[in-house]
Amino acid sequence: MINIVRKLLFNRWVAFLHDLLWVPISLVLAYLLRFNFDGIPAIHRPSLHHLLLFAPFVQGIIYWFFGLYRGFWRFASIPDLIRILQAVGLGALVITVSSGLLTRFQGVPRSVFLLYPLILTGGLCGSRLLYRWLKDHRLSLQKGSGKRTLIVGAGRAGELLARDLLHRVEYEPVAFLDDDKSLQNREIHGIRVVGNTEDLPQVVSSQEIELVILAIPSAGKKVIRHLVQLCREANVVCQTLPSVLEMKGMDVDADRLRPVTVDDLLGREPIRMDKKAISGYLSGRTVLVTGGGGSIGSELCRQVAAQQPGRLIIFDHGEFNIYSIDHELRADFPDLRLETVLGDIKDRDRLDWVFSSFRPDVIFHAAAYKHVPMVEENPAEGVRNNVYGTQCVADAADRYQAEKFVLVSTDKAVNPANVMGATKRAAELYCQNLDRRSDTCFITTRFGNVLGSTGSVVPLFQRQIEAGGPVTVTHAEITRYFMTIPESVSLILQAGAMGKGGEIFVLDMGEPVLIKDLAEQMIRLSGLEPGKDIEIVYTGLRPGEKLYEELLHKSEGLQPTSHEKLLLARSREVDWAWLQEKMICLEQAASSRKIDKLRACLQDVVPEFKSQTKE
Repeated sequence: MINIVRKLLFNRWVAFLHDLLWVPISLVLAYLLRFNFDGIPAIHRPSLHHLLLFAPFVQGIIYWFFGLYRGFWRFASIPDLIRILQAVGLGALVITVSSGLLTRFQGVPRSVFLLYPLILTGGLCGSRLLYRWLKDHRLSLQKGSGKRTLIVGAGRAGELLARDLLHRVEYEPVAFLDDDKSLQNREIHGIRVVGNTEDLPQVVSSQEIELVILAIPSAGKKVIRHLVQLCREANVVCQTLPSVLEMKGMDVDADRLRPVTVDDLLGREPIRMDKKAISGYLSGRTVLVTGGGGSIGSELCRQVAAQQPGRLIIFDHGEFNIYSIDHELRADFPDLRLETVLGDIKDRDRLDWVFSSFRPDVIFHAAAYKHVPMVEENPAEGVRNNVYGTQCVADAADRYQAEKFVLVSTDKAVNPANVMGATKRAAELYCQNLDRRSDTCFITTRFGNVLGSTGSVVPLFQRQIEAGGPVTVTHAEITRYFMTIPESVSLILQAGAMGKGGEIFVLDMGEPVLIKDLAEQMIRLSGLEPGKDIEIVYTGLRPGEKLYEELLHKSEGLQPTSHEKLLLARSREVDWAWLQEKMICLEQAASSRKIDKLRACLQDVVPEFKSQTKE
C-alpha cells in the first residue's frame, strides 16, 4: 500500500513538472511565431525574460487550484479538457493583466497573449491524448487473452461498463445487445450493437462468447429471469451489474460485477418510497428497534440510521448479533447517537429502564421467534416470546407515551396452522386493541418470507448445494411468498409513516413462488443441473406447515392505500377485559409448561388456529 501511495504521488509530481515545463515552452514558441521563427529581436527579449520568471509560478498555482492532477492521464476525458481550458484561460488572463500593470506592455507583442494560451492548451491536451493513445494501443496489442464478452444493454450503464472493460486485459468486449431499435448496428467505443436480447444464443455461438454481462440495472425481474434462461440455453457464464437500489450512486465498472443471485430472480421491482414522509417521523426522533441484531432488525437499523434520527437504540438478547450491527453502524454513520442494549423483551424491569432512560418516540418491534418447526417443538417459549414479549414492549410504549409502535408480523398469522403463526396473530390482536385505549399509534405490518433472512430456505438450500446435495423440499407443490430484506424493511418504514393507529398493513408480495422451482434455480445458478448433479428430495410437510400461505383472513377484506405495494386489512375488535384475561392465561400456561392448556387458550384467542398436537 505504501509503495502504491508513493507511486501515485510520484506520478502526480511528474505530471505537474511536465505541465509547468510547457509554460516557458509556450511563451518562447509564442514569441517565435510572432516573428515567423526569424529570431526574437533584442528589444523584446527582456519582456520574454520577465514572463519566464513569473508566468510558471502563476500558472502552477492555477493548475493545482483547478485540480488538474486528481485524475489519471490514462483516462483523460472531456472533464479533464474543460479543467485545462479553465486553468489556461485564467492563467493567461492573470499573466496578461499582471504584465500590463507592471510593464504597460512595453516590449511585449500583444499577439503573444493570444498565442500563448493556444500553444499551452495544445501542449497539455496533446500530451495527455498521446499518453492515452499509447496506453490503449499497448493494451490492444495485449488483447486476445481476455474473456470474449457480450454486454446486454447499450444504455448509459452499458456504455460506462464498456469503457472500463476496454482498459482491462482480462476482458475483451465483442458486441452489445439492446432491444432499442434506434441503437441497432451502431457502435459504442468501437463495439457494435449486433442485435436484440432474443439474439443472445445465436450471438454467443457465432462470436464465441465466453461471458455475458447484464448491464441493465433498472431491468425488471421478469427480464432478468428471461435473460438468465437464454444464457443457460446458450451454456455461457452470466454476470450482472447490481440493481439501481444497490448501486446508490456508485461508479459503473467491472469491479461491481457479480454473479446473478436468487435475489435478482425473485426480488421485485424497485419500490416507490415517500422519503419525505419517512424522514418526517424518524428524523431527529429517538427510535427503538427490538430484535435489532436479527436479519430484519439489523436492516431496520441501517435504514433508520440513514434517516438521521436523534438517537437509535438497538435492543437484542444476542450478544454477537448486537455487537455486529453496532460495529457496522458506528463505521457507516459516525455522527449517529447510538445505544446498544442487551436485554430480553420479556424482562419488564429492563424495558422500564430503557423506556425511562431514552423515552423512544418510535418503536419497531422485530424481536420474535419465527422458525415454524422450532416453535412447534417449543410452544411455551414461542408464546412467552412472541405474545408475552410483545405485550411487555407494547405496554411500555403505552406507559411512556411513545408516538408510534410498529409490529413486524407475518403471513403465517393468517389462518395459522402452527404455533408460531398463532402467536403472531395473538400479538397482532393485542396491539390492535391496545391502540383503541392508548395515545400511542399501534401499527401492524404483515408480509411473507424474506430472502436470505436467518432460518429461511435460501441459506439452507445454499448450504445443501455446497455440500453436494441433496436439496430437501418438503412437498412438490408447496409455495411461498418472497421478498428481499431491504424491500420488506422499506415497506415497514413506509407503513409506519402512513399509519394512524390500529391498521394492519399487508405488503403486496406479488406472485407466490413454487419452492421446487426455487431449488432448481439455485442449483442452476451454481452452475449445476438439477436431478443430474444435485438431487431434489421431497421429505413431506413438517408439523404446522401449510402448502401455501395466505396474506389475510377472509373477514379482513383488503383495501387499497395511497401506496401501490401496501394494502389495508380490517382489524378485529374484541372485549378488552376478556383479552387481558386470555393474555394472563397464556402467560401462566407457558410459564408452567402446561402445553394442552396453552394450546386451548391460544385457540380461544385465535379461533382460526388449527392446533396440531404431536402423536
